[in-house]
Parts: sequence; structure tokens; C-alpha cells
Amino acid sequence: MTISYQTHAISVNPANGETLNAYPYDSEQQIDRVIERTHQAGKQWSQLSVTQRSAKLRDLAVALREHAEELAQMIRAEMGKPILQARGEVNKSANLCEWYAEHGPAMLTTLPTQVENNQAVMEFRPLGTVLAVMPWNFPLWQVLRGAVPIMLAGNSYLLKHAPNVMGSAQLIERIFIAAGVSQGEFSIINATPEGVSQAIKHPLIAAVTFTGSVRAGKAIGEQAGAALKKSVLELGGSDPFIVLAGADLDQAVKAAVAGRYQNTGQVCAASKRFIVEQPIAAEFTAKFVAAVNQLKTGAPDEEGNYIGPMARFDLRDELHGQVEATLAEGATLLAGGHKLAGEGNYYAPTVLADVQPQMTAFRQELFGPVAAITVANDVDHAIELANDSDFGLAATIYSGDEELAQQLAARLECGGVFINGYSASDPRVAFGGVKKSGYGRELSQFGLYEFCNIQTVWKNRQG
Repeated sequence: MTISYQTHAISVNPANGETLNAYPYDSEQQIDRVIERTHQAGKQWSQLSVTQRSAKLRDLAVALREHAEELAQMIRAEMGKPILQARGEVNKSANLCEWYAEHGPAMLTTLPTQVENNQAVMEFRPLGTVLAVMPWNFPLWQVLRGAVPIMLAGNSYLLKHAPNVMGSAQLIERIFIAAGVSQGEFSIINATPEGVSQAIKHPLIAAVTFTGSVRAGKAIGEQAGAALKKSVLELGGSDPFIVLAGADLDQAVKAAVAGRYQNTGQVCAASKRFIVEQPIAAEFTAKFVAAVNQLKTGAPDEEGNYIGPMARFDLRDELHGQVEATLAEGATLLAGGHKLAGEGNYYAPTVLADVQPQMTAFRQELFGPVAAITVANDVDHAIELANDSDFGLAATIYSGDEELAQQLAARLECGGVFINGYSASDPRVAFGGVKKSGYGRELSQFGLYEFCNIQTVWKNRQG
């Protein structure tokens, strides 16, 4: 049988272009069977106490650490993440399991409430089976940051992972089973977009969570809405990184480089638009370009390399098109701006200056190692530029005046603001966006409650 992208999810090593594996897409009948199995297993999972489920999460953390190098090497091979960053992703995911195992049960404790002379309680019940459509850029973390709270709440979890990281998906499922989670309580399907639509419509799917592009998010949100099913969408971002006069420029540059180029720039909540107040713009830009030029690009299995290959060859072409369009619109190229020669999918770390609000690099998401610098006349202009975007995921403010930065944070249209530090995600705080960056929240108690039926039970309620 001929192997093609139409019939198979194909995993390609972006460091050399070699095919790693091909996974045939599931048929309609296979998808239905997996959904039914996951639903049935979910009934048993939901009957476990919260304490029992949290114990499974502790076991999952242990299993993740036992398989840490295998996971990191799979992530490196399938999407080109530099190996040190891949190991960090595994460790962060294990920490997530441990945090929810420790703190999650208290969040799900019954809440008694006095209503006039009547007693009422609010209970946190599971919804059922949650379909999760996940991206490739964090093959493990993206899955677990949703799966862990969703499953702690008593739901079963059905993963449809990105086609190019199906090896990671299968390994994750095996690790769940190794941790004592019964097959079906966590399940995977390998589905085409038509298969995803089939799953969303299936009566045994209770809700949907999606992380990915705005285009795909619109389609999934529309289908979930048509089926009257809860959905959480975490979509793209074009996060502003604001640098104000008086900021510690050395610290700002260090954070700016990490915030833009980690994971080869393939992060939804990465800093992408650098908005610098005019008095310090030239100095910041010079320091930033010098730091970018020091970044080591190369094979992701070599520990000294910070920039690896981009995960997909088509996305490198798209990114290069955005760079060329922005230069044609009048921006200035200060570093990079080209594909690197060779068989791998590498793109040179790039800096664009003199980027104006009407230009491509300002208006569109740059999902790769490209930074766009825009000069702001003053503080108010910086906030205006930051908000001049269809996206609203996160933002950074670097300022020598933290009180001012705190005041400015309230004016930013986004889900998260980082003062004198670059964007990150942590289980202790909520993560999500506004505008075209999606809706709903992941992580913290708010992410836990997204897929709960918050049931009110009244006692002795008289007419």
C-alpha cells in the first residue's frame, strides 16, 4: 500500500528530513470503538475517590521520570526540540502531576453555602469523556496540562494528537498504563479532520479542548457549539514585549531572547512583537541583535545548541514568506532572514526592525525564530501598539518602575501579564487568552473547573 499524508500520519525528523514512522489513520468504526471504550472506562474512573485519582497522578509523575530520557529523545526526534529543552519539558510535566496530586483534591472539596435558612452545597462532578485536540510544539506538556486536571476531576480523556508526533502520543499512552491508569481512561485516536468532526458529534463526547491555530480553532469551536458541547480554545498569540525607558536593559535583553527564541520560537505565548520606548530603542536593539547573533543553531541532540530545526518544512516556508513580505513593506533586516542550507529544516534566528502596525510581522503570528521590533513614542503609545492586535494571549512589561508597570498591566488586553520577566505557564496560575487567542482557562483551579459539572444540591428547600 502506498503511504501518503492522506492515509497516514507521518512523523519526519526535521533535523534531517528522514521519515521516522507512518501511522494509518483510524477508520470511522475504529474511532467509534475507541470513544465507546473510553466512555465505559470513564465510568469506572469517575467512581474512584479524588484521593485515589490523585494517587494515580503521583504514580504518573514517577512513571514520567522513569521514562524521561525516552520521552525527551522522542520529542527531539519528532519535532526537533533541542534535547535540554525536551528534558525540561518532561520534568515540568512531572511537576505538574505532583502539584495537582497535592493541591487538586482540596479544590474539588464540597463547598457548603448558607442560603437564607436553607443549606446548599456545591459539588464538583465530572462531565464525561473530553476530546482533546493537541498540537506538536510541546508534545508532552500540552497534553498533560489539560489531561491531568481533566482526569483528576473524574473525566476520561481522549487524545487526538498532531500527525507529526504520533510516536509521542503512543508513548504517552503507554506511560499512563505503566502508571496504573487503565486502558481507556486515557485513550488516543489517530484522526483526520473529518475524524475529529465525527468525534465531536459523537453523543458520548461530553466536551472538547483544543490548542492550535485560529483557523482550526474556529472550526472546532463551531462544531462543538453546534453540538451544544463545552469547549476551551487556546489559540495563537502575537505577544507584545514592552521595554520602557528606565528598564534594566541587560535583564530585558536576556529575557527577550529567551522569551522569543525558546523552542525555536514555536510557542503560542512567546514574545513576538518587541515594543520599545524611543529613548532606549537604539541601545536595546543593538544589545538584542548582539545576543541573538550569539545563539547556537544546530542539531537538537547536541546539548550546546539553543535553536533547533523548525518542526515542519511547510511552516518554515510560511515563516520565510512572512519575513520577505515584511521586508518588502519597509522593515529593516538586522539578523538572519533566511533558511539555513542543508537537509534539515533550520531557519536563521532573525530580527526585523522598523516594523510598523500595518506590516505582516506586526499583524500576523510569527511561529518561528523571528522577532519584530517597533519603536513607541511614549508609554501610552506602547500600550496602544500592544493592544493593536487580533490576539490577546500574554504580554511582558520591562520597567524600572514596577508600580507603573502594574498600572499598565490593567490596560493590556490579554490573559497574562509578566512584569520584568518573560511569559511562562505554571500549574499554580491560570493560563489562557482573549480575542482571537481563544477562551477558557487551563491550569490552576480555574482550569480544573472548566470541565466540571458544578452541581448545586439544596437541603430542605421549602416553597
